[in-house]
Amino acid sequence: MTSHDCSSSLVAACSRLRLAFEANGYDADGVLRLLGDDAHAALGRSEPVPVRNASRGSGALGVLVRLFLLVDDCPEAEVAEAIAPLSVTDAIAAGIVVRTGSTVRTLLDIRPLDAGHGTRWIVSDPDGSMRVADTAADHVLGVGQASLSLLRGTPTSPVSSVLDVGTGCGVQAVHACGYADRVTATDISPRSMDLAAATMALNNLDVELLHGSWFEPVAGRTFDRVVANPPFVVGRAEVRHSYRDSGLDLDGASALMIGQAPQYLTPGGTAAILASWVHIRGEDWRARVASWLPEHGVDAWVVERDVADPALYVGTWMRDGGLDPRDPDAAPVAQSWLDHFAAADVEGIGFGFVYLRKTELPTDLLAEELTHGFSDPLGNEPLEYFARLDWLREHDVLDSVLTLDPDTALERVYLPGAEGWSPVAVRVHRGNGPQWQHEIDELGAALLAGLRPDGLPVGELVELLAAAHGEDADELAAHAVPMMQGLVRHGLVRPVR
Repeated sequence: MTSHDCSSSLVAACSRLRLAFEANGYDADGVLRLLGDDAHAALGRSEPVPVRNASRGSGALGVLVRLFLLVDDCPEAEVAEAIAPLSVTDAIAAGIVVRTGSTVRTLLDIRPLDAGHGTRWIVSDPDGSMRVADTAADHVLGVGQASLSLLRGTPTSPVSSVLDVGTGCGVQAVHACGYADRVTATDISPRSMDLAAATMALNNLDVELLHGSWFEPVAGRTFDRVVANPPFVVGRAEVRHSYRDSGLDLDGASALMIGQAPQYLTPGGTAAILASWVHIRGEDWRARVASWLPEHGVDAWVVERDVADPALYVGTWMRDGGLDPRDPDAAPVAQSWLDHFAAADVEGIGFGFVYLRKTELPTDLLAEELTHGFSDPLGNEPLEYFARLDWLREHDVLDSVLTLDPDTALERVYLPGAEGWSPVAVRVHRGNGPQWQHEIDELGAALLAGLRPDGLPVGELVELLAAAHGEDADELAAHAVPMMQGLVRHGLVRPVR
């Protein structure tokens, strides 16, 4: 049977497999109820024994959990009952399972996921987390931390069209079907196309799947939103695993995505991209990312979530690709990778989100670090950020009446001194979303205290504050304007409508 025949059989089998899943409660809530909180947490930690114990004696649902989530060898008779009306023979022909004696083992990871629109089933290759397995060159990654981060960080406001670049198993495209009328997904990997097609068929979703490199399959087209979790691993210009390696040197994949995405956006359209960038000794990473953007036509908000040192980065991605850094045979890979970083003066690798919006104005870029933890997903925060940016373009803060957001708090930091507590900092803190913090001085705190929905414009408050404290009003205004602009950008202070 050819790979095309196998992929066609896989797609054809999905409608019957879906019936089995629905009949047996193999969905996100059903799996959680079956396992309970502790075993479900163990599933997330890749610890199979607690999951196996919790799923034993639980009928067809337990069989489906052990089959598709633990990659266990399961008795064929039990599997036949659990996947009916799909037969084991048809499942074997479709490349879903393989038979060994009287047992059946899955060849696919089929995982229920609820990303806000009810359960969807995501089809990928088993990743070796539950059962040791080699990572093939065309391995199709499932729902990992990076893809979940992008799900939580992608705006979900309704749009007409979405493009998912490098769709892999199709999880971002599935998510987009919850807020978009039309979804298009591309990938250079034929196996990704096959498994993404299975994901769409299993969920009865209509997604346009186009095989090809990067944006080539959609040349000349534009979309209201572009999402991408591309192969952004930083290294040599080679491809060991298609899901992570782009074949472009260092952070070339991120440069390509960020530089080209605006061409494929409708006016006002937005992009949400996961990306990595190198920190070069003696250079500002923000300037590097800025160099990838056109000088005109883009608003960009770049959020760096983490920075890894080269040794940690190489070790992490070696293990991800199935190489043990302790194995002498793997040492040349690590040495070559680290030598390449050293030759390019790489001292760190940054990772984070890049949000873009297509405009007709000179490019505006805010690139900043957001390395502290926060519980709210970024979600629609980028859209709110762009709306605040629009307001700043159209208004002079000195002429405007502003008010504190209800979730903004003021805190003073004291440290022990020779004569008791000594004040060292004044901060305003946003209590929701990204939980931004801004350090201000006492005059800044006094200015913020004067903000009222029915109060005076900022410029008049500055004049009153200057008179009360014997300060020069113009100098105080020169400090107040950038402070207020930054607080508006981050949503701690908002205009009075």
